[in-house]
Formats: sequence, C-alpha cells, structure tokens
Amino acid sequence: MISSSGARCSVRLCFTRFLPLLSSVTTPTNPRYLLFHHSTNKKKPSVFLAQIPSRHFSVIFRMNQSRSVANGGGFSSSASVLTLSNGGDKSSSNTGGIVSFQLSPSSSLKIQKGDITEWSVDGSSDAIVNPANERMLGGGGADGAIHRAAGPELRDACYEVPEVRPGIRCPTGEARITPGFRLPASHVIHTVGPIYDVDSNPEVSLRNAYRNSLAVAKDNNIQYIAFPAISCGVYRYPYDEAASVAISTVKEFADSLKEVHFVLFSEEIYDAWLKAARENCSERDDLGA
Repeated sequence: MISSSGARCSVRLCFTRFLPLLSSVTTPTNPRYLLFHHSTNKKKPSVFLAQIPSRHFSVIFRMNQSRSVANGGGFSSSASVLTLSNGGDKSSSNTGGIVSFQLSPSSSLKIQKGDITEWSVDGSSDAIVNPANERMLGGGGADGAIHRAAGPELRDACYEVPEVRPGIRCPTGEARITPGFRLPASHVIHTVGPIYDVDSNPEVSLRNAYRNSLAVAKDNNIQYIAFPAISCGVYRYPYDEAASVAISTVKEFADSLKEVHFVLFSEEIYDAWLKAARENCSERDDLGA
C-alpha cells in the first residue's frame, strides 16, 4: 500500500520500477483505475493492477489471475477496463451497465459494475453493505475501502458495537448497522461472510449474511440497499454459487425494500450475477431506471 503522503512521487517510482515488465496499459476515460498487463503465457497471463482512487493511492501486484480483494470481488485478467459508476449513473457500455429486474410489483433488483463506496440513492434511506470481519474494525478489500471513504468516525462507531465474545462484534452470518458518516449512503450494514474452504456449511452462512443484512435494513426503514459480492474475494466463494445464493435470498425480501442493488467490481462476477438474476427474476424493459 502507498500512503497519500507523497503518493504521487511514490506511485511514479513504483510505475517506473515495474514498467519494463508491462506489455500494455489501459485506462478508462475517467482514469480512476489503470490496468497494467504483462503476458508471457496466453493461458495464464500475469497482471499488474494499479488502483488509484481520488482519496488515496494503492498498488496491488497480482500474478496468474489470483483473486482481487477489492470490493469483495475477483479480478479478470482480460484487457477490458473496469469502469466505475455510482448509483445514479445510467450510462451503459458493452459490459457493466445497470440491468434491472422485477422482484415484485413494488420492488426491483439492479445489477451493475462500479465502486460501492460511491453508491447512493437518496442519502437518507439508503445503505451499503460492508463485507466485514468479525472484529468490525476495518480490513482489506471492500472493508478497508469503505472505512477509508467513511472516515475514522466509522471505526469509532464500530468499536462501540458490543462484543458478543472477546474480539467478536459480528459473528459470521450476522449483521450490524452504523451511520455512513462521510459516505454518500446514509448507513452501512456490516456483515461477515463465510470463508468457503473453512466454513462447515458455507451456503447457510452466506445465505444468513444476506438474509440478516436485509432484515436489519427492513428494521431500520432502509428502502434502498447495495451489496457487494460477499465472500467472493479472499474468502474464495465460487462466483456462480454465491450469485445463486444472493439472488434467491434477495427474493425473500421482495416486498420489504424498494430497490436492492448489487455493485460489483469485476466483469466475471457481474456476469455471474446477471446469469443468476436472469434465471430467477424477470428482466425489466427500463434498464437502468
């Protein structure tokens, strides 16, 4: 990680150091993310990804398609640019546009690629879900990104959440809620997903994480909620299985919220979620509305 102090100089030095390894560089129109590619083997390309948000700088060195922990998701080593949009961005490219599905006559499901820390609908009855750890004091990936965007007040609020046992504020599958502080969304719902290869019943634990997050949202009069792909980063939950659990659980709460969003980091996860949604829900004609 590169701190914001002296970040421009540090990032420039880092890029210069690795430049001889790179075979291509792609940038979106709004260069929040730079993708550096180095391919020596077409079947297993090596990738260097530099992520440069507006508030801080970080560099992630990745090889052989290992999974990204950013926004709780995986990273595809294709040459496509990971574009970002907020909850109100209705633009659509070849991939990553907002796709809407009908959950009930009064509720819709929306799936998009983007940065969950920038998502909001009305700033008063909306919440993003943080894929936290059981300590609830911040971590890597989406958890760390959400804490950075929300400011130190979020960690202070999490610290005040009572421990259910030493060091544990939110056991796996449960959920807690705090204000959003400096985030555009008004609240953060913290939940802990299962580690796929460790949990004795990861499907039940993942379903509980979604179900309890939705229940907390309902109990706190949240009308709009945005999820990342819980457990699909370093917890290594298979994307297709996770998507099926996520979509089927959301359908249980079809009449409880106006909109359920999934704001997903990678194209591979986005595609898995779209596939699951199309198998379980009716797609709406007013895409992105």
